[in-house]
Amino acid sequence: MSIEWSKSLATGLEWQDNQHKELFKRISALIDAMNVGLGREEVGRIFRFLDEYFVVHFSAEDEAMMKYNFPGGAFHMAEHRRFQQDVEQIRDECRGNNITTSTVIKVQRLVVDWLINHIGGIDKALGEYILRIENKGAEPVRPEDPAQVRTDSTKTLS
Repeated sequence: MSIEWSKSLATGLEWQDNQHKELFKRISALIDAMNVGLGREEVGRIFRFLDEYFVVHFSAEDEAMMKYNFPGGAFHMAEHRRFQQDVEQIRDECRGNNITTSTVIKVQRLVVDWLINHIGGIDKALGEYILRIENKGAEPVRPEDPAQVRTDSTKTLS
């Protein structure tokens, strides 16, 4: 089972999307390595990458959530910690080259849940939230530019 990045998972934040693409690539390599029975060294190398990835990526997202005061940030951060714990549990199951079919299935389920639901859900929401804030401050509305002027027909003058 190989997994691939899809544009439908894009958050709109280049740094976040690039990191997610790399995660897809590495998780796919992990699943492939486990499926074909590659040795402990290869699986261990991929798990070591994930450890580094968690530090860099989750820290970047956590900082962005704090910087922009993202509602639901505490839940989002808790989801990061839960995923790290899930991966640690799977790593423990793989110690000593003990990669079973059950472990491969568990990784695949974790991947579907995390990569599709987390990235496609709360990470996209984070990206949209940040872009809304950044875009509001980026371009002031100029009355001479009618395309940028919004009118509210429900308002009445008193």
